[in-house]
Amino acid sequence: MGSANRFGVKAGKGIRDRVNKIEKNMRIRHKCPKCQRKSVRRISTGIWECKKCGLKFAGGAYLPETDSGKIVKRTIKRVSEGV
Repeated sequence: MGSANRFGVKAGKGIRDRVNKIEKNMRIRHKCPKCQRKSVRRISTGIWECKKCGLKFAGGAYLPETDSGKIVKRTIKRVSEGV
């Protein structure tokens, strides 16, 4: 069952599957926004570090870039290009 085995039978299968998916995506190496290498790892909740260039940055709790963060970045880019 993976890392969600710690919950045992007290949590339902759907919840355990959801936790497994989130934790699996959290533990993979992500792309660095500065050097574009796949070397970003999670240090603690919301803190991410690139092992290649040493960049430390704040991101989401489980992923370096959240869906809402992507929307905000895209909106800011569109507004700044329009000016």
